[in-house]
Amino acid sequence: MNIILIPPADKELEEAINYYNDQLAGLGDQFYTSFLDTVGYIVQTPDAWRKIGANTRRINIKRFPYLILYVLDEKEILITCIAHQHRHPSYYIKRAD
Repeated sequence: MNIILIPPADKELEEAINYYNDQLAGLGDQFYTSFLDTVGYIVQTPDAWRKIGANTRRINIKRFPYLILYVLDEKEILITCIAHQHRHPSYYIKRAD
C-alpha cells in the first residue's frame, strides 16, 4: 500500500522534526522514527484506528503528543494531517471528511 503525505501534512511533519531537533540534537530523528512506526501500524491494520469522519481515521504517535489523520483508499493511505494534540481540534477537524 502506498503512503502519501498530502500538503500541508508534509510541512507539518518537517516542522515537528525541526522543532524537536532544535530542542535536543537527535530528538527530531526519534520523532521521525516514531512517526514511521505509527505509519507501519496503519499499514498493518488500517481499519483498526478510530474514525473521526466519514472516511478519516486518527492514530496517536507513541511517545510524542502528536496525532496522524489519514484516509484509506483502495491502494493508498493518504495522510492528511500531523498535528500536536494540544492544538484545538478546529485546526485539524476541517480535514476530516
